[in-house]
This record gives sequence, structure tokens and C-alpha cells, in this order.
Amino acid sequence: MTLYRYSRWDGLQHLPALDADDVLEALSDDILAEGDIRRALQRLMQRGMRGTRGGDIPGLRRVLEQLRERRKAELDRSNLGGVLDRIGERLEQIVEQERDGIERRLKEAERRSLDAAPGTEQDGTRTAEQVLRRTAQQRRDRLDALPPDVAGRLHGLADYEFMDADARDAFAALTDELRGQVLENYFEGLKRGVQQTTPQDLDRVRQMVRDLNALLEKHATGADTTEDFAKFMGTHGSFFPPGIENVDQLIDHMHRQASRMASLLNSMSPQKRQELQQMMDDLLRDDRLQWDMARLAGNLQALRPDSAFGEPYAFDGDEPMGLPDALAAVDRQQRFDTMEEQLRGARDPDALDRIDADALRELAGDDAEEDLLQLRELTRQLEEAGYLERDGGRLELTPRAARRLGMRALMDIFSRLRRESLGGHPLPRAGSGGELTDDTKPFSFGDTFAVDVNRTLFNAMSRSGPGTPVEIHPDDFEIHRSEESTVSSTVLLLDMSRSMLLRGCSTAAKRVAMALHTLIHTKYPRDRLYVVGFAYYARQIRPEAIATLSPYEFEYGTNLQHALIIARQLLGRRHGGNKEIVVITDGEPTAHIANGQVEFAYPPTIRTMQSTLREVGRATREGIVINTFMLERSRYLSEFVDLMSRINRGRAFYVEPERLGEYVLVDYVSKKTRRVA
Repeated sequence: MTLYRYSRWDGLQHLPALDADDVLEALSDDILAEGDIRRALQRLMQRGMRGTRGGDIPGLRRVLEQLRERRKAELDRSNLGGVLDRIGERLEQIVEQERDGIERRLKEAERRSLDAAPGTEQDGTRTAEQVLRRTAQQRRDRLDALPPDVAGRLHGLADYEFMDADARDAFAALTDELRGQVLENYFEGLKRGVQQTTPQDLDRVRQMVRDLNALLEKHATGADTTEDFAKFMGTHGSFFPPGIENVDQLIDHMHRQASRMASLLNSMSPQKRQELQQMMDDLLRDDRLQWDMARLAGNLQALRPDSAFGEPYAFDGDEPMGLPDALAAVDRQQRFDTMEEQLRGARDPDALDRIDADALRELAGDDAEEDLLQLRELTRQLEEAGYLERDGGRLELTPRAARRLGMRALMDIFSRLRRESLGGHPLPRAGSGGELTDDTKPFSFGDTFAVDVNRTLFNAMSRSGPGTPVEIHPDDFEIHRSEESTVSSTVLLLDMSRSMLLRGCSTAAKRVAMALHTLIHTKYPRDRLYVVGFAYYARQIRPEAIATLSPYEFEYGTNLQHALIIARQLLGRRHGGNKEIVVITDGEPTAHIANGQVEFAYPPTIRTMQSTLREVGRATREGIVINTFMLERSRYLSEFVDLMSRINRGRAFYVEPERLGEYVLVDYVSKKTRRVA
């Protein structure tokens, strides 16, 4: 038992923007057009939908727009022109510190000379002063000769012998910091702080890079590297983030890391790129580390040849960034790339579930995350309502969904009919042996006793006058007239030739088939409807499967003969009642079966026409009426259908595809009843 609880509306209650019926209705046109629920969902996910109770569900297009706006804002805010400027400023400070140190030492030497006692002590201090002055001048000349660019100055100071201890320590700290920044771009384990990039750390890096290259090169040969990977991670796992469980995940991680530095280089001007590359080479020039890193980059690109590597980004803003900020900005742009690729490639609900909602919120904002969660909700509603089910990795419409789509098609067709054409409204009473009408007649022996109480009492009071009790005589009784409902068996022959698809007639034909099935199932349950699709050959189709007929099932050929054979076999199983074949087609027959084989020819041959008309004759002799609905006004089709009508005495209609349903349903219902009383 279902319980419903009602309470006063206080404005705080939340009504969902839509329900499962709204979602299914939004999908219906695409399902009928393509027959593929997955593709229909993909289109809905892309465009979103309008809620019937207010509040739209934006699609992935809007999410992508939000993501791209955030990306553009970041690109427009920052620039890479200052990546080396901060390093240059620190180098300039070190050079000035060294110059000040030189001057300080010269002054100290001069003061010692003045303070020394005359004689041997004074001569020694003056000699030391002269040597120091010559050395100081050499150092000044080296400093004056340093190139203006950052990489050149860094390279020039690498083998410079500092006279000032503080300047020497500052330069060593700077080179250690820069080397750490370069290496930590690749390896997680160096993010403890650049001050801790000790010689021992570098020794571990050298060994790890050599082992990593050996592992990747073995993996590239196709050999099993499971044990090698476990051993490698057991030794060097601290250099990598958690969650890497196999060689392929390790390759993906390292490829992203290497691509980040390559993207930074490719995003800079040629001059700045050359400077940064030279600086990196100098920082890694000790023993084989530079060569091993270049070898690692080559291995990664060879293992992922189809993955983007080193994509440039247009940072056009005014806010300068240092090297760490620039690497972080490039990393964020790559995350934008990955997220955009996932959103553009989301072609089914499972792909939506694989998108990291937290990462989307960080990149595109709270609204984008909310849009994603609402899109996920659409599929969940369909599944909970029993409209969608999963068969392994496939999504399929349930019979309940097919019935719902059929009812929608039926209501859509009836809504376009004129009020006087057909009544589809419910009646407060049911007829016995037929549908009751508003007309009445005096009761006669043998009539169905469907008494009109009002008319009967009116007749009695007109005869005997007002007052109670009212005496009713047999002549006072009036009954409702009724229309007898006949039992029918119908076979709908649905043209599934490629021309139906190309001319845009297939969707209209499918919609009519679904509506006719729903009409019979709901209003005339004693009737039977069979659906047969025909193209190169004919086959019976379950009415529930009409909605999901794929465009790929529409073939070349129009084998009406085979369809008529199957229709006669189906109707031969039914005894009594009306038997009818409804043909929906846009072209004359172009195929028939002879000696168990399909013969196809266009233009159609005389043999095809004769074989098809023989089946028309057999159906006629079996009392089967054939009514044909033509969706194309061609001379050849009109002449052929005219021959069919002469043989069968059935009717032929030419209709536009969008009016097909009105003609078929009205024609079906009009033959269901006749006046019997």
C-alpha cells in the first residue's frame, strides 16, 4: 500500500526540475531517429534539457564553456616573460655581493699594510696586498665579462672562484635550488625542499634514473616487467606519488611530468627558451645525469607516441611568474586539457561517472560541478523508473519505456486531429457488446439492455404525471444505441529500405507503428498487431523493439513480396474477425525471392512486379485487405499501388510523412465500429 502525506506549502519544499518521464520524452525523438539509447543519451548530455517545473539542466556544452572561460582567464592573467627574471635578480645580487666582498678584502689588506711595522712585516703585507689586488682585478674582469643573459651569467659563475664566502654560499644555494626545481618537476621525492637536495640526494636520483630507463626499455620489448616494477618501486618508490600500481601507470605519470617541462619551454619565446634550456643543461651537466634525463624523455615519448607532449600555451597577461609558479601554471593548463578531453569524450553515463567531480570544481567552479551531478542524475532517474536497464556494458530500453514512448507517439498524433475526427476521451460507462453512444431508442426485444435511466423516467412521468411512486411500463424503457466493435488482426509492413532513411520517412513510420501498437494494446486488447520490416528481405519485429531500430538496419532493396508472404502466414494463424495488411512504403518493389534466393534489381524488373502481385492475389483470395500508405509521389510507385488496389480492392493513400499517423490511426478506428442498434 502506498501512503501519501500532504502538508501546507511554506515555500521551503524543493520540487525537482524534472522526473523520469520528462527525461524519456526529451530522449524520444533521438531514440526514434537513431534507435540507439546510448547515442540519444549522449546528445541529451551535450545539450541539456529544460525542466518542466522550472530550472534547466545545462548540458556538457555549458560545462565546457565554464571550463574554457576559467582557462582563458588564467592565460590572460599571467605571462612567462619573467620566468628567468627573478633568477637574474638573484644572480645580480650575488655579483654585487661578490664585488662588495672584493672591495672589503682590498680595504682590509690595505689597512693591514698601514698597520704593519716597518721592515719585513710591512714588506710582506704590501706584497700580499699587491697579489690580492691582481687577483681582485682578475675577478672584476671576469664579472665584467659575464654575458647579459641569465643562462650565460649562471654558466659563467659556475667555475668562478669567489673571493667572498657569503656570495659563494649564496650561489651554491641558488644552483641547488634551481637543480631541485628542475628535478622535482619529474620526481615527487624531491619536494621536501630544495635546501635538502644534497649530493647524496643527487646520487640517489642518478641511480633511480638509470634504473628507470632500464625498466622502460625492457617494457618496450614486450617482456613481462611485473617483478622488475615491484623491485624498482621497492627501491625508488619515494620519488613517486602513491597509487602507481604497474608499469603503464608509471609511464603515464612520468609522461605527464616530462610533458610539463616541455610545454613550459614551448610556451616561451625562442630567446627565453634557449636561455632556460641552457640553464637546465648546466644544472644537470654533472657526470651522466643530463644524458640519462634526455634518454628518459625519449623513452617516454616512444612508449606513448599518440599522447600529446609539450603542448604550448599562450600566457598573454601582465603578471610575471617565477620558474616554480610557471611550472605550476603549465601543470594546471595540462589539467584543463585532460578535463576538456574527458568532457568532450563523455558519450555515455559511465563516462560521466569517471569524471572527477572534485577536479572539475577546482578547475571550472561550483556551478560546473553541480551541472555534472545533475546530468548524472538523469540516467539514475531512468533506471529507477524502470525505463533503462544495463546488460553488461550495454544500455537498453525496457518494455515499459517502449510502452511509454508508444503512448507519447499516440497522444502526439491524436493531439493534431480535429476535434470531430476522433474521440479519444474516456467514458463513464462501458458498453456491453459495443461502445455506447449518446443517442437512445425505445427498447425492442433482443436489444442489449443498456437503459438510459433519465429518458426512461421522463417517459414514465410524461405518461402518468408527476408524483411518487413512479410506475414504469415496458413501453417507457429507452436504451442507448451502441456501436459494435469488430475484432481485427493487422500486419503492419514497415518499409526499411535505405531510401526511407535518406528521405527522412523512417522516423515517422516508426512513430506510427508505435502509436498503432499502443492504440490496439490499450483500447482494443482483443485485436492483434504484427509488425514486419522489409528491405532486402523481410523479418518480423517485436512491437516493443520498434523504437530502437537502428539506421544500420535500413538496407538497400524493397522486398514487398517476402513481407506479404510473412504477413499471410501470421494472419493465417488467426480465425475469424477482420484481417488487414497495412503497407507503409516510399518506393516500388525492387527485390523478390526466387528459388530460395533474393533477387535485387533497380530499376525493378517485370519478374519482381509479377512475383509481388501474385502474393497480393493470394492475400485477396484469403480475404485479407491491403491498404497502402505511400510516402513518395512517384509515377512508378503510384502505378504499382494502383495495380495492387485493383486486385485487392484495398485503398491507397498518399500522405506526407508528418501526417502519416493521422491517416493510419483514423482509418484503423473508423473500421472498428458500425451502428447495430
